[in-house]
Amino acid sequence: MNIKIDSRKVVNGDTFIAIQTLNNDGHDYIDDAIKRGAVKIIAQEEKYKDKAIIVSDTREYISKYLKENYYNEIKDLKLIGITGTNGKTTSSYLIYQALNEIGIKCAYIGTIGFYMNGFVKKLDNTTPELLDIYELLIECVKNGIEYVVMEVSSHALSLKRVEGLFFDIAIFTNLTVDHLDYHKNMDNYRKEKEKLFNMCNNAIINIDDKYSSYFIKENNKNYTYGKNESDYLISDIKISDNSTVFYVTHENNKVLYKTKLLGEYNVYNLLNTIIVLDLLDINDEVKKEVVSKLEHPNGRLEVINYNSNKIIIDYAHTPDAISKVIDCVKSFSKGKLITIVGCGGNRDKSKRPLMASIALKNSDYCIFTSDNPRFESQSDIFNDMLKGINKSNYNIIESRSLAIKHGMNILNDNDILLILGKGHEDYQIIGNKKIHFSDKEEVLKNISI
Repeated sequence: MNIKIDSRKVVNGDTFIAIQTLNNDGHDYIDDAIKRGAVKIIAQEEKYKDKAIIVSDTREYISKYLKENYYNEIKDLKLIGITGTNGKTTSSYLIYQALNEIGIKCAYIGTIGFYMNGFVKKLDNTTPELLDIYELLIECVKNGIEYVVMEVSSHALSLKRVEGLFFDIAIFTNLTVDHLDYHKNMDNYRKEKEKLFNMCNNAIINIDDKYSSYFIKENNKNYTYGKNESDYLISDIKISDNSTVFYVTHENNKVLYKTKLLGEYNVYNLLNTIIVLDLLDINDEVKKEVVSKLEHPNGRLEVINYNSNKIIIDYAHTPDAISKVIDCVKSFSKGKLITIVGCGGNRDKSKRPLMASIALKNSDYCIFTSDNPRFESQSDIFNDMLKGINKSNYNIIESRSLAIKHGMNILNDNDILLILGKGHEDYQIIGNKKIHFSDKEEVLKNISI
C-alpha cells in the first residue's frame, strides 16, 4: 500500500495520513514524512493547509479509502470479533486453535500477536490500526485463510480501528471495571463495546453478565450462554488441579466436556468456541475431542512446577480477572496462596485499591510490586493500591525481579505462588522505555540457581 500513518515507514511516492492515536498525534510527524518522500499529506488541522489536503476526520478518510480500494480483496474472509473486559485473548486463541484443528484455516489478531499457520509477529496494540488490519487481512487471503478471529478492544471501537469491517460473528465475554481513565464511566465503556454488535450477523453473548441485554440486538441472530437460562446452559462444573469437566445443554441435548483448561471462567471462554463450532455444524463427538485438546495461550494460567509447589503466571490485571483467577487456583490449592501483583502507571486509578483488596482478601500473603509504571511515581501507585486497606498480610517490593525471588523463597510444601499482571509480556515500561523483563524467565532463572 502506498498510504502510511507512521512517518518512519514512508518511502518516496507515499501518501501520509496524520491521525491522532492514544499516545501520538500524526500531525507532529508531517515534516518527517515529507523528508522521507511523501508526495501527498492528508490532515485535519487547518494550520497544516499549506502542506496538506485538509479533511474533517482523517480516520474516516482512511476507512473510506481502504473500503474503496482494498475491501474487495478481503470481502470473502469470515471475521469473528471478540470484545469484553476479560477473556478476549483466551477466547480468541481457543477459537483459532479449534478451527485449525478441524481443518478450517484460521488466523488470529490480538494481544499476543498475529498468528497465521503458527506465530507470525508481535503487534503494538490488542487491535491494530485499521490500515495495519487491512495489511494483515490481505496477507491472510494470500495464504488461503478462511476465518480470522480478532480481539476488538473498546479503544479500537472508539478510535474507529475496525470502521467499515463486517463481522460474521461478534462475541461478548463480559464487562467489568477497566479503562475508566479513558472512558470516564461504565456507560461510555459499554457503549463503545456495543458498536461491534451493529457490525455483525451473528452474536454470541454471555447471558450471566449484568450488561448482557445491551448486546442482544434485534437485527442479529443471537446465541446466549451461561448458568442462567440461555441457549447454551452450563452446569455441573468440576475443577481439579489438571482438568475441568462441565456439561452444556442445548435444545435438550446435554453434552459432557473435559478440558485441560482450569477454572470456571475458562468454561465461559470455551463456550464461545463450542458455539462457533456448532454454527459450523460440527457434531458433538468432534466438538468434545477438539475441546479436550485446546491449550491456554501463553501467560494465561501458565503453570510451572517447582518441587512440591506450583508457580502460576497469569495476565490478570483487572479486579474481576484477579478475583476469578484466585478463585480458580484456590479450588485446587493444598497449601498457602502467595500472590504477586502490581498496577500500571498512567492508567485507570480507580481499579488499584480494588485489585489490592481482592488479592489481600483471597490470598494468604501478597507482595505488591511494579507493573509498567510508565511516567508515574511507583510510590504514588502503591499509595493508591493501599487506600482503605486495613490488612497487614502483605509486603511491598518495588523491584519485580526481587519480588518474584522473595515469593519463591518463602514457599513451603504445596504452596502456590501466583504472579499476576504481565502474563505473556516480556517487558517493563518505565518512562518511555521498554525494558526486557519476563515473569516466566525470572521464575526459571531462580529455579536454576
